Amino acid sequence: MPLIQVEHLRKEFKRQKRKDGFWPLMKSLVYREYEQKVAVEDISFSIDQGEIVGYIGPNGAGKSTTIKMMVGILVPTSGVVRVNGLVPFENRIENARRIGAVFGQKSQLWWDTPVIESLRLTKYMYDIPEDRYLQNMALFGDILGLDEFKNVAVRSLSLGQRMRADLCAALLHDPEIVYLDEPTIGLDVVVKERIREFIREINRERGTTVILTTHDMSDIEKLCSRVMVVDHGKLMYDGNLNTLKSDYGNMETMELDTEENFIMDDALLRMGITFSRTEDARNQLLYDKKNVNSSVVIKYIMDRYSVRDFKVKETEIEEIIRNLYAGFSQEEHERQEVIV
Repeated sequence: MPLIQVEHLRKEFKRQKRKDGFWPLMKSLVYREYEQKVAVEDISFSIDQGEIVGYIGPNGAGKSTTIKMMVGILVPTSGVVRVNGLVPFENRIENARRIGAVFGQKSQLWWDTPVIESLRLTKYMYDIPEDRYLQNMALFGDILGLDEFKNVAVRSLSLGQRMRADLCAALLHDPEIVYLDEPTIGLDVVVKERIREFIREINRERGTTVILTTHDMSDIEKLCSRVMVVDHGKLMYDGNLNTLKSDYGNMETMELDTEENFIMDDALLRMGITFSRTEDARNQLLYDKKNVNSSVVIKYIMDRYSVRDFKVKETEIEEIIRNLYAGFSQEEHERQEVIV
């Protein structure tokens, strides 16, 4: 049985219609008109224990709304969410004991108390046994480096320190599932890698299921084996990250540095290769790796030029996701035109 089961999930919000102009605005103060906004539309998926899943999409796509229904903060308009066999909004307390959550800019720690005291309060809230609390504090403190700021008031922490403390608080009670919303936002490279290593360690050693929402695609690439892409409230892609790369990251770029002046010829053009020059005057060839073998290209060029250096780069994950978003937006625009 999946740890998380979502079936035909839908969430609508009623919002007041906004009107331009002075008199329409005055009229709306007396006669209010409302419209229905669909934030999540017919989403279905399941997540097994021990998975690290990236749940991504552009702003306003429905990511946070979905997570809030899984946590139990929001009640679905229709459809079913089951987390560990429980319906979250009907079992708020029991569900809360089994999950942890970190939301990028919102701390769950007490603002005016030292970090260690906030963590002790978390211990009492979740009724964590003393021996387990000490064991977790030793492990988390070592990986996250809590000792350097554990006696500092939360309000005085840097963003990176607060994020590490929040991660500790979210996992102190050994949750089976942890929801992470932008856990590395605004952090430097060193702190980002420390947090990623902590997430990997908890997942590997304890089988903790991780649901990660982020705009930092390096988080997705380094942590997640599975990715779900949502846009306009719909689940547009659900699958393996490597499959996503192979299906949508077909383009390769070859950069060349040659002794002679490189000239694009008809043979390369017939292969479907396009040519450009980089800002530092390096020759750049772009082609679809499904149709063009890079070894054939480099042999062809080396037979005709003295190549000082070359490198082949695959499409980066950021560009793949950006192209996906653009494609989804175009499909939605065309669908709306058909409806009209």
